[in-house]
Amino acid sequence: MRMAPWITAFAVLCSSLVALTQAAQPLARLSAGDRATAMQAIEAKLQELYVFPDMRPKIIARLEQGQQGGRYDVDDPYLFAERITADIKDAGSDQHLWMRVDPEAYAAAIAPQKGPDGEEAFERRRAIRDHHGLAEAKILPGNIRYLKITEFQWVPDETGAVYDAAMRFLKEGDALIIDIRGVPGGSHPAVQYLVSHFLDAGTLEYTFLEAGRAATQSRALDYLPAGRLKGKPLYVLIDGRTGSAAEAFAYDIQQFKLGELVGAKTGGAANNNRLLPVPPCYTLSISYGRPVHALSNTNWDGVGVEPNVAAAPGTALETAQALALKRLAQAPGVSPPAQAEYAWASVAVEARLHPVAFELTRLKTLVGHYGKANAGYGQVDVDFHEGALWFHQPNRPPSRLAPLTAEGLFAIEGNERLRARITGKVLELWWWDDPAPRLFARN
Repeated sequence: MRMAPWITAFAVLCSSLVALTQAAQPLARLSAGDRATAMQAIEAKLQELYVFPDMRPKIIARLEQGQQGGRYDVDDPYLFAERITADIKDAGSDQHLWMRVDPEAYAAAIAPQKGPDGEEAFERRRAIRDHHGLAEAKILPGNIRYLKITEFQWVPDETGAVYDAAMRFLKEGDALIIDIRGVPGGSHPAVQYLVSHFLDAGTLEYTFLEAGRAATQSRALDYLPAGRLKGKPLYVLIDGRTGSAAEAFAYDIQQFKLGELVGAKTGGAANNNRLLPVPPCYTLSISYGRPVHALSNTNWDGVGVEPNVAAAPGTALETAQALALKRLAQAPGVSPPAQAEYAWASVAVEARLHPVAFELTRLKTLVGHYGKANAGYGQVDVDFHEGALWFHQPNRPPSRLAPLTAEGLFAIEGNERLRARITGKVLELWWWDDPAPRLFARN
């Protein structure tokens, strides 16, 4: 069965159930016959499919050398897979060469494909549980729309509708952030569908080369129910665990200059792979093709995709937010309310990127009663416990104060639209949509 390019993440998803399967029904030990059957299948599949024909003899020779030397004479199915993986990956210098224990995926692969236990049904069940890889969508301050992807899954006639809803959500944002950190791969149709929203219809994306077959092309789709999202600031978050199909999307963003990549260099796995069943319980990944990008005439295999803006994985999101807010604030024709909103959001982002610390002695000097209990807004109290300042409003639960600036501006946790500046003599309450604060003198 011909499968879509880049399906590495399929096996990663399967691995989540391997432990459960093993716990419920421990795998049988491998016999000499099991090992011989597996080795025969592995070598046959490599000889038939591996993308670089001149490398096939080298990889197979490495396997035969290990077999003759007794390297694979183990009865532990996991250790057997680990040794096979180490040898074929090293011999081929290819991250898409590996084998893993995966009883559920193996059973689905050898079952009738159109039946309830077949591979298509198996992939569909996974996709539904994972919302087709679109794990989280939220609005960040400044109307920056954020989408977290966990895998580029694709179920024909189903996944597209899930992407349509996500694209409509992103379309209403002032800027967009798509987070593909830690995404090990997926299917190219999902990459093609997503990137088409940022390209002109018909734009040539990749040409896929496969030994013994005619080249195939991937182009930006003509019809997209959510429409195109061109012209908005776009930031894509990447890291060293971004691989395969996820790297293809990042590479598109960079080559077509559709946005900025923020984070760390990706893993460098470009070849297209298939997941194949190997008895008695294995999934074997083999590279069967390679992508060639329309602009670079090459790909990222072995070298990864470099970010436009380097950032530690833990700060990549905040770095992208800071870049987006700065760009939005500097755009021509920004309205005063929008400008104020971007400025408000920028303070919190900068505080996360560059945390402010106060000496405990200084915090304690800010403790006190501010305002009058029987006048107007009422009395506001600030006290100190659990190593932090706490803000008390009348008839409301207390909120922790988190420092935003060295000048004494604090976020009021649980209320992103209200902040407090405390000097020791005066407490200023700032609302996000009010240019002037409300002042409370210290009693």
